[in-house]
Amino acid sequence: TVGDALKDGFDGASRVMMPNTEVEAPVQRNDAAPHRVPRRDRYRFQLRPHNPDHKTPGVKDLVYLESSPGFCEKNPRLGIPGTHGRACNDTSIGVDGCDLMCCGRGYRTETMFVVERCN
Repeated sequence: TVGDALKDGFDGASRVMMPNTEVEAPVQRNDAAPHRVPRRDRYRFQLRPHNPDHKTPGVKDLVYLESSPGFCEKNPRLGIPGTHGRACNDTSIGVDGCDLMCCGRGYRTETMFVVERCN
């Protein structure tokens, strides 16, 4: 599915750096449509991997320039409330689960007994 393909691309995304050199203007060609720049000449730079041990990303690889901010710690400047003090579901493996929401800090469980009338 499309979702699976996007997830695969996301999992394999590469952090890159922009080159320090200025981008050169595309070479002018004597074509029938001189206002159009051929796709192969549109960008005259090569993204470099942030980690020099990694391969240079290809044209179809998903890349990013900065890591996403963490959601565990509070960051008012970015509008991130953090997860400290929030209630979590210790049986869930989703985003509301304690393993993800508590970010490895551990958590305290409370057992409550509630008596209610039957209908």
